[in-house]
Amino acid sequence: MTTIFYTATTLDGFLADEQDSLEWLFVQPQDEGGPMNYEDFIKDVGAMVMGATTYQWLVDHLARTGERWTYEIPCWVFTHRDFEAIGEGLTFTQAPVPEVHAEAVAAAGGRNVWMVGGGDLAAQFAEHGLLDEIVLSIAPVTLGAGRPLFPRRWNLELKELDRNGAFLCARYAVSGPL
Repeated sequence: MTTIFYTATTLDGFLADEQDSLEWLFVQPQDEGGPMNYEDFIKDVGAMVMGATTYQWLVDHLARTGERWTYEIPCWVFTHRDFEAIGEGLTFTQAPVPEVHAEAVAAAGGRNVWMVGGGDLAAQFAEHGLLDEIVLSIAPVTLGAGRPLFPRRWNLELKELDRNGAFLCARYAVSGPL
């Protein structure tokens, strides 16, 4: 079992722009069956965690597109906000990171835990020694400002590097604070 921050980022290290938009992401060509693709990744995931801003983006995106929540695995959302659940298996929490991580690991049943985002929450997991890998799809886009990928000084070890369409894909082991 591994806890993985699997995400996309801009070349200058942002997850989203200043309005929390990901429009920059959806215009980049990517091979759905290529290296470090989502379908291969999600097959090994048994639970997921995310922050309130990521969840709000999903709520807004699903409402805008008419799509539905498709995850059949448990998901914890760290939040102080009041949200309605947009799908099954959602738990809204203010509990400490280690407590929620233990619940997610147990629920994952030996499969991986996906740290969906955001970057600050992923960094909190790392600070508790609970983030094993960061898997990035790096888009050839710069935003200049926005939501940072990982807003902490941290050492990472490159384990794998590839290309998928326009994206540079990299897998890093989380080593420790810089």
